[in-house]
Amino acid sequence: MDHDEAVEIVTKYMAAWNEADGARRNALLEQCWADGGIYVDPGVELAGRDALAQHIAKMQAGRPGARVEFMSGVDVHHRVLRFLWRLVRADKTFGDTSIDFGEIGRDGRLIKIIGFFGAAAPMRQ
Repeated sequence: MDHDEAVEIVTKYMAAWNEADGARRNALLEQCWADGGIYVDPGVELAGRDALAQHIAKMQAGRPGARVEFMSGVDVHHRVLRFLWRLVRADKTFGDTSIDFGEIGRDGRLIKIIGFFGAAAPMRQ
């Protein structure tokens, strides 16, 4: 998989997070998320496209009018990727910049996303 293909997959993934219409969101996820894809962030761990679609809908319901946007390009090597993003609330205020790491399967769709919210933890003294 080349860099441009990885960027296209991640762009569709981010678009799914911003899509309010369930049918259009599911169509985007069909293109970019593997059937058994695993999603993990500090508050949730789930598997499967349907579970991710339901999670996105729940997040949208809790944050009406919010969207996510890229804060970096997509780094990719050996089917592994990372990118920065942030939440843009309906009132145009921003959440912290967060980072996602992912893996693209042999079929060209995401098989795993691991998300971290906000800045990295400070070093212990």
